[in-house]
Formats: sequence, C-alpha cells, structure tokens
Amino acid sequence: MVSYLETAACAVQARSRIRNHIYETPLVPSRTAKNATNLKLLFKLENFQITGSFKLRGAMSKLSAQRDHGRLITASSGNHGIGAAFASQALSKNLTIVLPETVIPEKLDKIKSYGVDVILHGSETGLAEQHAQHLAKSHNYTYISPYNDPDIIAGQGTVGLEILEQCEQVDNIFVSMGGGGLISGIGAVTKAFSPRTKIYGVAAINSKALADSITAGRVVETEHHNTLADAVAGGIDADTITLPLAISVVDHVVECDEEEIKVALRALAFNENMIVEGSAALALAGFSKVAHTLAGETSVVVLCGGNFNKDVIMNAILGHRI
Repeated sequence: MVSYLETAACAVQARSRIRNHIYETPLVPSRTAKNATNLKLLFKLENFQITGSFKLRGAMSKLSAQRDHGRLITASSGNHGIGAAFASQALSKNLTIVLPETVIPEKLDKIKSYGVDVILHGSETGLAEQHAQHLAKSHNYTYISPYNDPDIIAGQGTVGLEILEQCEQVDNIFVSMGGGGLISGIGAVTKAFSPRTKIYGVAAINSKALADSITAGRVVETEHHNTLADAVAGGIDADTITLPLAISVVDHVVECDEEEIKVALRALAFNENMIVEGSAALALAGFSKVAHTLAGETSVVVLCGGNFNKDVIMNAILGHRI
C-alpha cells in the first residue's frame, strides 16, 4: 500500500514535471457567502484549467513519467480523456481512449480534436475501463488507469499543494468523489502538510461506489444510476490503491441527491456567476449540507471541472423556464 506521505512526496515531484503544461488555477472567495456566522468560503477553480478539468494534472503527471514509448490505452467518462489527449499531443505519445457510449458529445469532440484514437464501448465508465483493460492485455497496449495509479494521484495532489500555498489557513476542503484519484491526492498532500485541515468527500447518491467502500472498509458493488455529476459516476477497481488512501485521509463523507446538485448548480450560476459541470456542483452541495456546523472556519470547495452538456446543465439550472 502506498502511504499518504509517499503520495504527498510524489505530488511535489509531479508538480516540477507538469507545471509548465498546466495552469495554477485561482483560489477565489465566494461572492455571496454570508459573514453572519464568520464563515469563509473559497472556490478552487479547476473549471478554469486548460482542458476545463483537474484531470489534466494527473494525465500530464502520468504521461510525463511514462518511459514506455509504445502504445498507451486509457478509459474515461470524458474529462480524463480530454486531459490525457492533450498530454499525449504535448508529449508526442501514442494514445487510445475508450469512452462509454453515453459520453457527453462536447467532451467527445474535444478528445477527438487532439488526434487520439477513440473507442466507444459500454453504457457507463466502469464498462469502458474493463474494455480498455481487456484490450491492453490482448492487443499489447500499456493500460493507464484514470485514477488507480500513483502518478495520476500525485498529479491530482498538486491541486492540494496550490490550495495550501494560496490560503494561509484552511480548515476544510470539499472534494467530489468518483474513482478517488482527486480526493486521495488532495487528501494526502493536505494531511502531510496541514494535518489539522479536514477533508470532506462528497458523493452523488446515484453513483457512490467509493463512499460505500470507505464505509465498508473494502471494495463493494453498488448500483449506478444517471447523475448530473456524470464525471464521478462508475465503480472502482478491485485492486484499488485509492480506497486505502481515501480511508486514511478522508475525515467525513457527505452524500447528495440530484436535487441538491441542482440547487448547487443554480447557486453557482446565479450567485457566483459560474456555470460548471455537475461533479463540480456536487462539492458545493456537500458543503452546503454541513455549512451550519462550520461557523468561524475557512472552507475550500474544489470546482473540479467545467465540461458539460449544455442542454442538460441549462435544464438543471433553469428547470421549466428553459
């Protein structure tokens, strides 16, 4: 098992490899968070990352550390695919990406624009990952997990390094949970350099494999339903390294339903002047659910991405008025 201290050290190394290929994204205060309870809310704007998502960090970290110049294959619900495609072009790597047949068209178009090979397979990300793993074994590819990989996790951990540099005191960090790469990376860095900071993992009730697995202390099977937070949908690998890391660094798990995600999407659009993807709004939904317990504290909500299906997001924001 890789420890969180080892992961934090790898994140520092990853940052030196990727810093010329990514943005150091802003950490900005909420425009509307009330001061009545002396609560300070900040947003880490990974939706402003070059590819529109934090996933570029992990992909660039992995591909820049990859010495094999042969054929690479990975799987994604979209954002990792965009980041990996960008990284493969920047680093001249040969990459194939397996995506679910339900991938958001806007994400598919971005991935194809970088000139990588694309395969559509399965109804959700977990099936796409299984197919990519099968192809890796049968067709001599090197498989790159979108989250279950030390270099990927280290790259995502650079988000945490930036947060701790950008804010003198951080009491809480809220992170949406999918496969666990982002929360494991941010959590590892935070516990290594600011152990008093609490890590909140936020799960979508409609697809919460990691949350249920954290509770059980082992990988468990869960049902997956459609969710506005599509980027965090899907299962986790049986040989996961993110689960033990998450168990060691996550202090609290918050679960949110689709209506709570919609409310957060609307709050970001109308109160903060930001339209983001559902997985980013999920983190704010988790914060909003427990904000009443955080009086006098400084909290950071990681807005993990801004790549979305326009019709779906606008319908969620405007409802019957669209």
